[in-house]
Amino acid sequence: MPTEPVRMGPALSGEHADAPSIAALRQQAEGCERCDLYKHATQLVFGEGPGKARVVLVGEQPGDREDLAGRPFVGPAGRILDECLHEAGIDRSSCYLTNAVKHFKFEQRGKRRLHSRPNAGEIQRCSWWLGAELEKLHPEVVVALGATALSALLGRRAGVMKNRGDLIATPTGYQVLVTIHPSYLLRIQNRDDAAAERARFVKDLAQIAGRVD
Repeated sequence: MPTEPVRMGPALSGEHADAPSIAALRQQAEGCERCDLYKHATQLVFGEGPGKARVVLVGEQPGDREDLAGRPFVGPAGRILDECLHEAGIDRSSCYLTNAVKHFKFEQRGKRRLHSRPNAGEIQRCSWWLGAELEKLHPEVVVALGATALSALLGRRAGVMKNRGDLIATPTGYQVLVTIHPSYLLRIQNRDDAAAERARFVKDLAQIAGRVD
């Protein structure tokens, strides 16, 4: 159910990059040094999808697979997202997928690179790009997948558990759908709990099935 507007986060309220198109914006972002994450990541992972997408899905940051491939949501969480979008009646290819933070933040443990959550400063600086993406796309709905995306979009007053399933109006003209990040489903060990949370995630996504071309 739609709710009243809330205070906006840095992606919706701060200054953003300026470019004539998403392609030009991507080219600008390739040389981004707005925070130190670029120093260790393999490459920047920008958003991808139709330039006229009515639905934008925003995650946290690229993972290990995404960092190597240079594309968003191609790892295990991306596989779960694809399956749940399909179950909700949504074609991923009709959506624009991106992340709040465009470089992979990790801790090196031997040969493994373990995910490390972006901090507030990194989210703030990378909102320069996310806000610009949204300005160029003019979507009808933006899906906040998890706490980092929600913080970038709506600030700290909104919460995933508090607002999950809500469609929150913004002064930008589109709504923000609040839900979990699909990686959360991968961390649930109890099979019944995992199935229940997956069904709830699909139900969240199904609210916007009619908005996708």
